[in-house]
Amino acid sequence: MPSFDVVTEVDKVELRNAVDQSNKEISNRFDFKGSDARIELSDNQEITVFADDEFKMSQVYDLMIVKMTKREIDIRSLTKEKLEIISGDKVKRVITVLSGIDKDLGKKIIKAVKDNKLKAQGSIQGDVVRFFGAKRDTLQEVISLLKTEIKDVPLQYKNFRD
Repeated sequence: MPSFDVVTEVDKVELRNAVDQSNKEISNRFDFKGSDARIELSDNQEITVFADDEFKMSQVYDLMIVKMTKREIDIRSLTKEKLEIISGDKVKRVITVLSGIDKDLGKKIIKAVKDNKLKAQGSIQGDVVRFFGAKRDTLQEVISLLKTEIKDVPLQYKNFRD
C-alpha cells in the first residue's frame, strides 16, 4: 500500500550555518562595535539572541532572519518568546525552533483530509503523521490539499513509498 509521512523539521546544519554567519556579520558590523550582541544555538534547537537594547535586538533578529531565508530555512518554524531584561539595560529573547508535529496539528491535518473525503487514512505516529492510500494518485491529492489548507506551519512530505 502506498504511504508517505508528513513532518515538520528544520535542517540542523543549515540552521547552525545561518547562526554562525549571523554572528560573524554582527562582529564585523560597525553599528554593533562594543556591544554584547550575539546569537547562541543550543543542542535542543533553541536560539537565544542577546543584545544591548530592544532596537539592537530587532536588528540582530532581522539579520538572522535574512541569513536563514538565504539558506532556505522557513521562518514560520520559529516561535519568538517574550523579551527578557537581564542585567542593567541588556535584553535577551529565546526563539524556539519547531520540530515535529504535535497532536493538535496532527488532528487538524487528518481532519482536513477527512473533510475533503479523500480515500486515504492518516495516523499520528509520534511527531509524524503517516498517510496510507490504495492509489498513488490519492496520496498526491492529499499532498496538494495539505499545501493549500495548512499554511501556518511548514510541512515536508517524506518517505513516499509504493
